[in-house]
Amino acid sequence: MRTSTTTHICPVCGYDELHEPPRNRTGGASLEICPSCGFQFGVTDDDKGLTYDDYRLQWIESGMKWSSKGKKPRKDWNAQTQLGSLALSASLKRVRGRPPRVFLKPN
Repeated sequence: MRTSTTTHICPVCGYDELHEPPRNRTGGASLEICPSCGFQFGVTDDDKGLTYDDYRLQWIESGMKWSSKGKKPRKDWNAQTQLGSLALSASLKRVRGRPPRVFLKPN
């Protein structure tokens, strides 16, 4: 039984209710599937070779639809707002002095 209320953010789409961090401290994947965009950590990236940026672009180009059939989105769920929050948090973080790349729409 899960007692922690800590949630984690999907680095692909910004969904903020993942049960586990996408990657643990040693780099292992959670294998959790994001219900928003459908990215499965350790499968979509490691096995299929897609980067977060590549998958995000595919998700955006396909209409940013809710992915999960078993879990319904919150009533206030909005993919564009979710992506905007991801972009904002990415711009506030620094990775080796540089902000991480986040593509919100294809060029």
